Amino acid sequence: MPIPTEPIGSIPRPPQLLEAIGEFQAGRITQDRLDFLYEEALRDTILRFEATGSPVITDGEQSKPSFATYPIHGLENLAPDGIVVPFADGHTRRLPRLASGPFHYKTFADSYLMAARQHTKLPVKQAVISPSLLSLLYPAEGLGAYSREQFVNDLIDEARKDIRACLANGAYKVQIDFTEARLSLKLDPSGKLLEQFIGLNNQVLNHFAAEERQKLGVHTCPGGDQDATHSADVDYAGLLPAFFRLNAGSFYLQMASEKDRARVLRLIRKHSRPGQNIFVGVIDPIDPQIETVQQVCDRVLEAAEFIPLDRLGTTDDCGFSPFGDDTSTARDTAFEKIRARVAGTELAAEKLGV
Repeated sequence: MPIPTEPIGSIPRPPQLLEAIGEFQAGRITQDRLDFLYEEALRDTILRFEATGSPVITDGEQSKPSFATYPIHGLENLAPDGIVVPFADGHTRRLPRLASGPFHYKTFADSYLMAARQHTKLPVKQAVISPSLLSLLYPAEGLGAYSREQFVNDLIDEARKDIRACLANGAYKVQIDFTEARLSLKLDPSGKLLEQFIGLNNQVLNHFAAEERQKLGVHTCPGGDQDATHSADVDYAGLLPAFFRLNAGSFYLQMASEKDRARVLRLIRKHSRPGQNIFVGVIDPIDPQIETVQQVCDRVLEAAEFIPLDRLGTTDDCGFSPFGDDTSTARDTAFEKIRARVAGTELAAEKLGV
């Protein structure tokens, strides 16, 4: 495809899988039965992804508990009373808190990648969580002998290994989910927290050679959970100058749901650097209405007025179900929206003569 198009990651899980997860947690089915249903959901997701015509697919995060906590799910040195993230509709999500050191990952993302690649010959993109989000696990009061400096060093090492393993196992791209970027400006309008996040993420990215970083991307959005966001009221103008200092090759930005897209596109043109590929969101996962092919095409044509065609790509604003229990978007709706993204991007490419 002359204009590349890629998904962000998650797809709503089948109802029978969600029911089985609840049954497993209640002790009514076995791990083997749950693993079988995970495999069935993965196989169905990939078949349906391929049917959309998408040139790049994901595993839909079918077996991830959430986009944020997959590496630490099941660790014994966590407490449940971590930072609370409020969403615009009043619901919240809570991170765990590190209760003792040392910090390490229990699960690495390449396990999801390898499972997906067994079912498809298409390029598979793998999402990983940002080290900056996981940095929020360390308590403000400290952990005695396990210092914050030791924690950060361990975190950087684990995040580096997570990305490295995905590249080694054939990921088409590795996308770092940095959804807390915009939220950081809500938590700290001075921008100091954002600068800390950028610095920490770059410490991980700088472990990779320049040619490897061309296969690394960063995704930002104002959150998307249960049809609500956590930071859509934060101005992109405060984020983008720092965001484009990340040493990655691709940047995936929520745009379809932005109220003044032209203004944000001007900011992207101003602050992005040569060689950075910009994937603009042309699908709004929160909107229940399925976009038409023409709507997507028009959004691509609009973006092409500000971003050079050799650096322009399209994506979805966010994953469709970044938390495993989010059922606000129907599975069928998600795939129809992806189909519209692919077809609309193709139509725009034809109109642009590329």
